[in-house]
Amino acid sequence: MNQLQFLWGLCLALALAVTPISQWQPPTQTAIDTLAVQLDGRKKPLDTVARETVTTIHGSSRYQLASGEVLDAPQIYWSLWLNSRNWNDEPFVLVNYRPLKAQLGLPLEQKHFSFSTLINSNLGLILQQAHTKQLQEQPLTRDEREALTLEDRLNLMLDTVGSQSLPLVPHPMDIKGTWVGITDTEQLYPPEMAAKIQTQFEQLNQQYQAQRDDLDSLAEPAALLQQSLADLSPEIYPAMATLQREAFFNHFHPFGKAWKLYGIAFLVLLTSQPISSFNLYWTGMGTFLGGILIQAFGFGLRMQIAGRPPVTNMYESVVWVGFGIAALAFCFELQTRARSYLYAAAPLAVVCLLLADSLPAVLDPSIEPLVPVLRDNFWLSIHVPTITLSYASFALAMGLGHLALVQYWRHPQGGSTASALSRLNTRVIQVGILLLTTGIILGGIWAHFSWGRFWGWDPKETWALIALLCYLAPVHGRLAGWLGQFGMNVASVLGFNAVLMAWYGVNFVLGTGLHSYGFGTGGSAVLITGLVGMDSLFVLATILRYRSQQHRSASPSVPEVQTADA
Repeated sequence: MNQLQFLWGLCLALALAVTPISQWQPPTQTAIDTLAVQLDGRKKPLDTVARETVTTIHGSSRYQLASGEVLDAPQIYWSLWLNSRNWNDEPFVLVNYRPLKAQLGLPLEQKHFSFSTLINSNLGLILQQAHTKQLQEQPLTRDEREALTLEDRLNLMLDTVGSQSLPLVPHPMDIKGTWVGITDTEQLYPPEMAAKIQTQFEQLNQQYQAQRDDLDSLAEPAALLQQSLADLSPEIYPAMATLQREAFFNHFHPFGKAWKLYGIAFLVLLTSQPISSFNLYWTGMGTFLGGILIQAFGFGLRMQIAGRPPVTNMYESVVWVGFGIAALAFCFELQTRARSYLYAAAPLAVVCLLLADSLPAVLDPSIEPLVPVLRDNFWLSIHVPTITLSYASFALAMGLGHLALVQYWRHPQGGSTASALSRLNTRVIQVGILLLTTGIILGGIWAHFSWGRFWGWDPKETWALIALLCYLAPVHGRLAGWLGQFGMNVASVLGFNAVLMAWYGVNFVLGTGLHSYGFGTGGSAVLITGLVGMDSLFVLATILRYRSQQHRSASPSVPEVQTADA
């Protein structure tokens, strides 16, 4: 019966992933999606270009017009590309860093501004200072880095609107040769061949102008243009299966489906607890496994598209950590049947994937060529996944620690539930220590081959070591009897702050060191600091409550003095 309920939950999860219900709409690809473009160092379908361009500029794949009509990324991109709307005055460009908005004299609560508004602000003065510092190799302030990011968005929008140079035309002979735009086809091909391509593109443009925002009407002219482009250089033009795979990945959106399945599984597991239903527990387990499989399928597709492990930027590491949390918790749960692992893991996996899904301007999901130091697929495949899996272990331990501390609020002495959670927690921390130690050693070996030294006290290396020590100390203290179960739970929560600094802080706050390929802007340090502060206050309050209860229990009772009757 349990196996049947497990399979039922798994089938439910997989059915939800492919059933055409609202955002679960199954993917379809047409020539509009799969026109090949050589951009940012690789060949990719136009659908990917559209999504990357729109999310980079706007911070979202959707935009609502003043009329109330909502456009998706392909519709927005085609409108920008073929210049069918006055985008200069549309509040389309994302500016989410409040100090920069204050310097530019913009409303602090507004997130999107028009191109003309930003160009007419004093952004140029800030950019001039930033470029001067760059030439002099001086460190930039956070405001200047955010201004440069905004400049990139404005330049991207300027390059996209009415662009005649989008490289759609393949090189005739060299697979690494530079592609050209439609208007420059004659640079690579005879005039009669160029004229045919240009005529077909003009027909496509006319069809779009006649049926604005209705991309379905472009399917036939786009297919003719795509076939002609492929016929120009059959050996160079990407295979249709390759283009369709990436378009499928974009439309299927597996990581977005995975966090929804983790959320459903969590609700099913919560429901099984108060009514003591073991069948519902196994249904939740099956649904949770469905989320893991959908996410693993997404990783497989992304690896095929990129040709490398998907762990080379913050977006991929956040998604990978969410996957690691879910997979480790499921393995521990199968071994122990403790239930607590999935209670702790499901919300954390949902948070990781939801952040990656909803913050494309901060966690850039685009697939780009690797910097030289990362091009060794062997070391990349073993060092980075090992390090990030250790982060997943410590995140799971942090979740278990919170569950245990909540138990101490309900029962000041902790009770059997808190003791069981502490034992589970210690096991997860030990796994995390093993993974992080291995990852640091592998990183040192890689650094020896890439940079000529094993260890250099780079900020990323230093904080990885600090995080390791923050977990080694309580584990040794526990084994030596210096730290009890309550202390281990506190350490698992507070220790994750060191992991957060090594993972997020070095990339988004410090922004220095040899690991510069992982740096970014747009992360809200104030928000993260606020959340860490609130969590630390919760831990402090729990410690005070626990200490108070321990003091009361240790205080000797004072016997009553009885007096005899005279």
